[in-house]
Parts: sequence; C-alpha cells; structure tokens
Amino acid sequence: MANVLLLIENNYEDAEAVYPFYRMQEAGHRVTVVGKHAEVYTSKHGYPLKAERTAKEIRIEEYKGLIIPGGQAPDRMRIIPEMVRLVREASDRGLVIGAICHAAQVLIEAGVVKGREATCYLSVKTDLINAGARYKDAPVVVDGNLVTSRHPGDLPDFCRALVGLLGR
Repeated sequence: MANVLLLIENNYEDAEAVYPFYRMQEAGHRVTVVGKHAEVYTSKHGYPLKAERTAKEIRIEEYKGLIIPGGQAPDRMRIIPEMVRLVREASDRGLVIGAICHAAQVLIEAGVVKGREATCYLSVKTDLINAGARYKDAPVVVDGNLVTSRHPGDLPDFCRALVGLLGR
C-alpha cells in the first residue's frame, strides 16, 4: 500500500479527481486530498471533495505518488507556491506523478517537464512544448515516474498506469 496525494482546488474536473481517488483506494492505496486550505472544494459541476491537509503540512517523503486532476483547478493551483513546491519536490524525489488534462499547467509551473515525454489537453499543448516537453498525442504517456493523459476519456488508461507504477 502506498500513500498518494491528490491535489485539489475549486473547479476541478469531476471525473479526473473522483475516478483516480476511488481507483487508487480500490488498489489498496491511501489517498490524502490536499488543498491550499483544509476545506471543501467543489468541482465544475458542484461535487464536493474535502482537503484533509494543507499543502504546507505535507512532508513529501511520506508519499509515493501525487495526482493532479484537470479542469480549471490547475490554473488556480499553479499560482499557489505551496502546491507548486509539492509537485517539484515529488519530481525531485522520484514519486509517481499523474497529471491529466489541464494539470500539465502545474507541471510546467513546477519546471518538471523539460526533456520529458508527456501529453495534455489540446489547449495546453503549445505551453507544454514551450516548457521543453516532447508532446505525444496518446491516451496515456508514461515517462519514468511521470504519467500524463489528455482528458476524462483517458481515465482508464491513466489509472491503470498509475496503479502499475505505484505497485512496483
């Protein structure tokens, strides 16, 4: 069993947070929802998820993975220094990092995509390339510890890859 972080902010894409949240638990992992504040965040369609911990409270060495859902939440997350720090520290320590859809925005802000192969939602493609990533249009792209996907339709492949890497 691994400890996994799920970063959250308002206007997250419902399926991109909820599906991995339950899929990781189904695989036997403990998922900790983390926000800027320990409070309830709502999805684009009003689904609530409560952050158990704040980004400032997290000791990254206690975790094996970190997941960033998409939607409009990544645009908010990338301007929160504590959230960006968690992603950078997770990358530096070799944690499994999952980013779907617009979550590539947080990877870009954390400076962890240069020289890496990745995918994202089409509107973020140019930003990803400009940050030095090698863009690939595929349901899931795995580059070492980094797992990226394009949109909710890719969730089965995204979660399968995450579970596989976390199980190693």
